[in-house]
Amino acid sequence: MERRAVWMLGLALLLGACRGDVEETARALTGGEPQRAPHLIQKYGCGTCHNIPGVDGARGQVGPPLDTIASRSYLAGQLPNTPENLMRWIRDPQDVEAGTAMPDVGVTEQDGRDIAAYLYTLR
Repeated sequence: MERRAVWMLGLALLLGACRGDVEETARALTGGEPQRAPHLIQKYGCGTCHNIPGVDGARGQVGPPLDTIASRSYLAGQLPNTPENLMRWIRDPQDVEAGTAMPDVGVTEQDGRDIAAYLYTLR
């Protein structure tokens, strides 16, 4: 099931790129609005640890750069890169991997969807 989900995500992102409508594909995958995410990424302090293109001040060097996260096969080194897993990781990283350096900063469900949508526009 996980392999199929990763394949479907890859296909959706590829088709979105062919149509030139990456944001619309990201919206369909996550139920989020990528346009809202840069503000949310600043609000939650994601750029303190991550380098995130298109977000003012997001030049952190602690976590991995997120410039090509939509193209990656895995999240956090262990989770298949699916919309559900990305949103779960954003909202509750400690539940996914207890003791990870990524903190739980109280991201709401909708904010997690919006942030995930934005991240899926980054290739």
